[in-house]
Amino acid sequence: MNERGDIIHKAARRILPILMLCYLAAFLDRVNIGFAALTMNADLGFTASQFGFGAGIFFLGYVLCELPSNLMLARVGARLWIARILITWGFLSALTAFVWSPSSFYVVRILLGAAEAGFFPGMIFYMTLWFPKEYRGSMFSTFNVAVPLASVVGAPVSGLILQSFEGVLGLHGWQWMFMIEGVPAIIMGLVVFFYLHDKPASASFLDDSERRWLSDRLEAERSEREKVEHFSVGRALVDPRVLLMCLIAVGLVIGTTGIAIWMPQFIKQFGLSTMQTSLVAAIPFAFMAVAMIMVGRHSDKTGERVWHTAGPFLISACGFLVAAFSSSPFLGVVGLTIGAAGIGGASPTIWIFPSTLLTGTAAAAGIALINSVGSTGGFFGPTIIGWVRDATGGFQGALLFLAAAMAVTAVAIFILGHSMRDLIRPNVLARAPSER
Repeated sequence: MNERGDIIHKAARRILPILMLCYLAAFLDRVNIGFAALTMNADLGFTASQFGFGAGIFFLGYVLCELPSNLMLARVGARLWIARILITWGFLSALTAFVWSPSSFYVVRILLGAAEAGFFPGMIFYMTLWFPKEYRGSMFSTFNVAVPLASVVGAPVSGLILQSFEGVLGLHGWQWMFMIEGVPAIIMGLVVFFYLHDKPASASFLDDSERRWLSDRLEAERSEREKVEHFSVGRALVDPRVLLMCLIAVGLVIGTTGIAIWMPQFIKQFGLSTMQTSLVAAIPFAFMAVAMIMVGRHSDKTGERVWHTAGPFLISACGFLVAAFSSSPFLGVVGLTIGAAGIGGASPTIWIFPSTLLTGTAAAAGIALINSVGSTGGFFGPTIIGWVRDATGGFQGALLFLAAAMAVTAVAIFILGHSMRDLIRPNVLARAPSER
């Protein structure tokens, strides 16, 4: 193994497991609302529209606080700010156990979104401080595997808690689920504070020559990129390419939250028990994880980004169409699995585009804006699906909506790829001057 690969993989072995566990805790807290709905809605008398609105309004607080949160991260350092995010949202997630009405549900969800704001774009920005451009497809995909893993692990665990803890100490199973599943975020907040390093220059797990090489490598890449086109924070926030990335992120979040929040209810309609539903719901997310790793690594290997992002979205659209018109539970789950795998394959490579276009504080602001606007899809997606379900009494219309959203997102990626064709060609800015 050459020196460069040795240093990069040494950094990855230290950083990625921590980031993945943090994101797993984050997404576990984000998707457990879907499993809570299996019994919570009946216990509290929520309609599908009320639940969908409450699930989606999380993103109102998230969007409003996203950009200032990421700018604060760039100012005070990733270690301190990410630890703060994890600990505060862990406590608020646990407090969801004590909602008693639609209005209290909405308030807690807004506060939870505000607490989590800045976490995901902060993670993406943090990885750009450690990993050169040509490694980011693999690194982003490895990090993003925490999303399906949260459902693969969280689905049966949530089902077990719902079933086994019902009535314990006079509380419902869904209340215990929120309290228990809020703890990992708090624990990971402490881990981040004590074990993460803000930049390679301060990394105690690298020796002096390794710290110097990695810092110089990343600085050379940044300098060469800025010679081509330099962005201020203000310019980054209004650039047409960044705004198009915002639209693409909306599509991604609509797909991700749509299947995460509503899939348990879609599967349960086939007459399965709560535990059976949670086990079957883990299947699509397992395929999502495999797709993430395969597409991310193949994209790095070939250097191609556009088809590795748009193609999976087109596949996802086809999967949702299969689920919409399925005549059996088996075909329905197959369609959902294809839909989830497509979204999984596209999700890590999406973030290569902004991290290629932007650098420094402009990257922190731009990535935050993209994720912030994209997060509105987490409000509109579940809310629209709830309305459609109430209006039609079924899920076919909702699945057709998801299919259309994925197809539109794929078209937007092709347009973005054309506008950035000079920057995303293989090997552009991929090597430091000393390596050429």
